[in-house]
Amino acid sequence: MVKNDRFTPGRPWLDTDGNRIQAHGGSVLYYEGAYYWYGENKEFTDIPNRIWHWGIRMYRSADLYNWDSLGIVIPPEPDDETSPLHPWAHMDRPHILYNERTRKFVAWIKVMEDGQQRESVLVADRLTGPYTLVRKFISPAGMSGGDFDLQVDESDQARIIFEHPHSEMIVADLTDDYLEVRPGFSRHFTGMAPPDAREAPAWFFRRGKWYLFTSGTTGKYPNRSLAAVADAPHGPYRVLGDPHPDDPTHTSFHSQISCVFRVRGKKDLFIAAADRWFPEHMDIPYESYAKVLREMFDPEATEGQREKARDGLRFLPIENSAIADYVWLPVRFEGENVILDWKDEWRLSDYEDEEESQ
Repeated sequence: MVKNDRFTPGRPWLDTDGNRIQAHGGSVLYYEGAYYWYGENKEFTDIPNRIWHWGIRMYRSADLYNWDSLGIVIPPEPDDETSPLHPWAHMDRPHILYNERTRKFVAWIKVMEDGQQRESVLVADRLTGPYTLVRKFISPAGMSGGDFDLQVDESDQARIIFEHPHSEMIVADLTDDYLEVRPGFSRHFTGMAPPDAREAPAWFFRRGKWYLFTSGTTGKYPNRSLAAVADAPHGPYRVLGDPHPDDPTHTSFHSQISCVFRVRGKKDLFIAAADRWFPEHMDIPYESYAKVLREMFDPEATEGQREKARDGLRFLPIENSAIADYVWLPVRFEGENVILDWKDEWRLSDYEDEEESQ
């Protein structure tokens, strides 16, 4: 098989066995000299037959272009309908941290069940598992918790940023074992409703600043991202605007960012990794569903008006995402601003090595 030697955003990405990479809503972790990419395995997704996911699949790479499949490291539990890992439990956006104190890998997952969005936690002795479910259906900080991201600072303090669905973003500290949320939290991006309320946070730290990408709330249908920056993890966050200023479709290049990670050995190179959930439906204009969502969440609308607005979403395709693609782009910095430029293809060699800058 021909090896990849470049990134080609938005085109099908195959692993070294020739199969589509299934690591959606995923993250990239650097550990012991290799990169590990993991996420939702959507290969069997079938909404009419109640299959949202088929576990969490992981890949390993030395060069970020070519990925070896390590298989399903957190399998689904199809025989237990009460499990957060049941295929019809809407499990999304897994994040894994290594805890230096406990020497455990800690995985958090978002699960939506019966209209409620909550988190669950698993632990393992090895990055590749096996993982044991230790906490089910958490309501972090005592509230519904949707899309989230985790980060650990230089003092090993872990934090979570999560969507309080359809209303605001919450930042809270985790306990020393990374299994629970400490009392106290901060609120951000308040006072907005869908499609403008924020979800899908992707957090990263650079040169003393905490950067944050968020998506609007349009489900898996793309929308305009927002970038923000703060001097501390609890903010306050200064909104920088859409990091895709050259995208006339206002859809973040038809993608949704899931994580941002630093490339080792490169000077100041960060990659924003995103999913293109419906590559076959890129002709659907953003405003067509954004308008409907504004009507659905209008606080002055009657229930009849909201129901009529919901009917207006029926033109959208069913959310089967087994052939979703990926859009990986380098982050460009202008002062404290962050920009994602479209590139049909790009290479790591386009960017300066760390040793050359010293």
